[in-house]
Amino acid sequence: MTETAKNSTLNLEILQSRELALRIADLIAETPAADTRVMDIHELTTIADFFVICSGENERQLRAISRSLTDELGERDIHPLHIEGEPVSGWILLDYNDVMVHVFDEELRSFYNLEDRWAEAPVVVSIQ
Repeated sequence: MTETAKNSTLNLEILQSRELALRIADLIAETPAADTRVMDIHELTTIADFFVICSGENERQLRAISRSLTDELGERDIHPLHIEGEPVSGWILLDYNDVMVHVFDEELRSFYNLEDRWAEAPVVVSIQ
């Protein structure tokens, strides 16, 4: 494969990841989530192309946010490769391969402060 073909394939993959991340942010906007951010991390790491970060106020909201995402995306045959954490823990990670969704309670979000740790990453979308 030529270098141009490799770059073209990579750009297409990033566009698809971006589309998924933005779709996830739209779905999250319909839940009780607060302060949703989509961050483009693809030039900073190989673990993913985008982070989607949001907060809920309590276990019930964290459960509703994560369930809404898995249900809505599941209807489109998009399933997380892995889900880590429980609402009771205050942090749920949904791994959609190139898009990592972090659903935090407010206390743990402040503690881990991913936005500052990844401050070099451009914020693509911010929904208050």
